[in-house]
Amino acid sequence: MARVIVSGASDIGSTVALRLRALGHAVVLHDAPRPPHPRRGMAFTDAFFEKTCVLEGVLAKRASGAANLGRMLACGGALPVTDAPLAEVLDAVAPDIFIDACLHKHRAPDPVRGLAPLAIGLGPGFVAGDNADLVVETAWGESLGKVIRNGSALDYAGEPRPIGGHGRDRYVYAGRAGTFRTECAIGDRVCEGDEVARIDEMVVVAPLAGILRGLTHDGASVAAGAKVLEVDPRGDPARAFGVGERPDRIAAGIIGAIS
Repeated sequence: MARVIVSGASDIGSTVALRLRALGHAVVLHDAPRPPHPRRGMAFTDAFFEKTCVLEGVLAKRASGAANLGRMLACGGALPVTDAPLAEVLDAVAPDIFIDACLHKHRAPDPVRGLAPLAIGLGPGFVAGDNADLVVETAWGESLGKVIRNGSALDYAGEPRPIGGHGRDRYVYAGRAGTFRTECAIGDRVCEGDEVARIDEMVVVAPLAGILRGLTHDGASVAAGAKVLEVDPRGDPARAFGVGERPDRIAAGIIGAIS
C-alpha cells in the first residue's frame, strides 16, 4: 500500500483521504492552520480546530507536529491531519503519492510534479505532464472524476449546480477579510435574513430559508470573497453530513488512476 499526502481538507480532499484510507493506504491530510472550508459536515475540517472529528465513522486526529506523523501512520488508529508546513510533512511522510485537492479556482496552482513519485492535481490549472503527473476533472458533467493523462482539466466555469431551484444565491461570500464568528452549527435551520455570523463587525445573514449545509468554523480567518455560508433550501439536515456525490466521483477517479 502507498503512503499518500492529500493537500486540502475540504469536502473533496477529505473524501479522497477517506476513500484511500479505506483501501489500506497510509494517508495524511494536510491544510493550512484553521482552514475556512464551509462544508464541515462533509469533511475532516473540524479536526484542525477541535483536534478530532469523525466522517462516516472514521476518526481524524490532528498531529501535534510533522514529527508525529510517522508514529500515527504506524498506529493506524486515526487518520492524521496536520497543519504543519508542507515541506516538513513531505520530509516526515516521504509519500509515494501527492494529491493537491485544494481546487485553485482563481489562481494558478503551484507545481506538484516532483513532490512524490506520482503527483496528482485536481481541477483547473493543472496540466498532466507539466505541473502534475496526472489530472482529475472536478467540474460537474459526464467527465467528472475523469483521469487526464495528457492535457488539462476544464477551466473554472463559475456557476454551481442548482439545488432545490437555487444556484449561486444559496451561498454567502465574505464581504471583507477578518475573523469569522458564529454560534450556529451545520444542519441548523435558518430563515431568510437571519443573522448567522459576523466577520469582525460585519453581519452575515442567511440568503434564503433552509438548513446550513456550509458554515465556516467559528474563529477562522477568512479572506475577502471567500465562501463562508451555504443554505440548502430542501430543508433536510441529513443532507449536510456525509460524503457528497461530487467528491465521491472525484475520489473514484483517483482510485482508478492508482490501482
